[in-house]
Amino acid sequence: MPLRNKIRPRPRPDQTSPQSLSTPPGTDSPWGSARLALTAFFAVDGFLFAAWVVRIPDIRSQVNASHSALGLALLCLSIGAVLTMPLVGRLCLRYGSRPVTVGSLALLSLAVPLPAHAHSVTALGGVLLLFGAGYGGANVAMNSAAVDLVAQLRRPVMPSFHAGYSLGGLLGAGLGGLLAGALSTAWALALGGLLGLAVTAAAGVVLLRSPAAPLVAPGRTGDGDATGDDANGHGTRATAGRAAPHLRLLVLLLGLTALCTAYGEGAIADWTTLHLTDDVHASPGTAAAGYAAYAFAMTSGRVGGTWLSIRLGQTRLMLLGGLTAAAGMLVAALAPVVPLAVCGFVLVGLGLANLFPLAIARAGAAGGPQGVAFASTLGYGGMLIGPVVIGFLADAAGLPMALTTVAVAATAAALLPLAVRRR
Repeated sequence: MPLRNKIRPRPRPDQTSPQSLSTPPGTDSPWGSARLALTAFFAVDGFLFAAWVVRIPDIRSQVNASHSALGLALLCLSIGAVLTMPLVGRLCLRYGSRPVTVGSLALLSLAVPLPAHAHSVTALGGVLLLFGAGYGGANVAMNSAAVDLVAQLRRPVMPSFHAGYSLGGLLGAGLGGLLAGALSTAWALALGGLLGLAVTAAAGVVLLRSPAAPLVAPGRTGDGDATGDDANGHGTRATAGRAAPHLRLLVLLLGLTALCTAYGEGAIADWTTLHLTDDVHASPGTAAAGYAAYAFAMTSGRVGGTWLSIRLGQTRLMLLGGLTAAAGMLVAALAPVVPLAVCGFVLVGLGLANLFPLAIARAGAAGGPQGVAFASTLGYGGMLIGPVVIGFLADAAGLPMALTTVAVAATAAALLPLAVRRR
């Protein structure tokens, strides 16, 4: 019997009973080997990216780049990711998300040490294209595999995977900072790459040997209503021929949700410490602690994301999260004192925590791996344009007013899922 005939329509999250959220017989347990292995992939992805980020100042000095030249080199990383994401979506459909996840993480691990051996801006841009290809491919493949596993478990566990990414990023940044004076950039990135390969090999064996999850792809559910939400907040789909334009619209709306969320994440990552030091007159140490509080709040929000998704439903959680982030951003941008501004950033972290993972999960449920690729590409674009837009607006109207656009984007991210649910 084909796998597509085994996936049955399920009730909307707001009408879901605890019994319907239990793991059905024959599937992986809620914390089975496949979920643990995939969480390890998310964590090592965040770790490797953070290990690179903390060494950017050293790489800049190594290649003797100006700010503008470094910006162009960093843009190559983004170009590599954006060009790779749609291709990886097609590869996941053809070969399966799990093998592509293993291959993408192996490529990323091999690419991490390369920037330390670049001695010109041109060479740095070239290796960052490869780095971006591995990073973008890994994100699409991992999220596609996670969407399939969510369907198998029938539990909205997508936020827990992204919590693994956040925890890996915090660990990578923390270790990178502690070892900055003890290890050269080349050794630090080389050790990071070796760790990535070791985790990829170990977790890859577990993931590939685990019971296969049903492939979630457009038109593969057999029967069902294209507008209903299942226990995970995913829409059950009608036949591909009848619902394809409708599903493309849903994926577009969810991709825009990811874009608005990532706009805020990118802007806050680049401008939080500057805002706290220049506009709220915090010390550099306090400003760094303020950003750490935001990052910790986002990680905590993702750890509790599955529990909240079950009790509130994904649409309601995204609505409350977006509005919380919008309110927190207004406080953080306009507060006259440091403690109030830091509290605002904590609210932003809690509010944004689950918007991106849930948007990607629902895009994958509607469009399969290509839905994940499309929404991830839009989301990555939001992370790219956020810092740039904030910079131009800051020159024109001041940084506090520029940061209020994050509140506007968060409000849009809160409301777009309502349109998805109505569709």
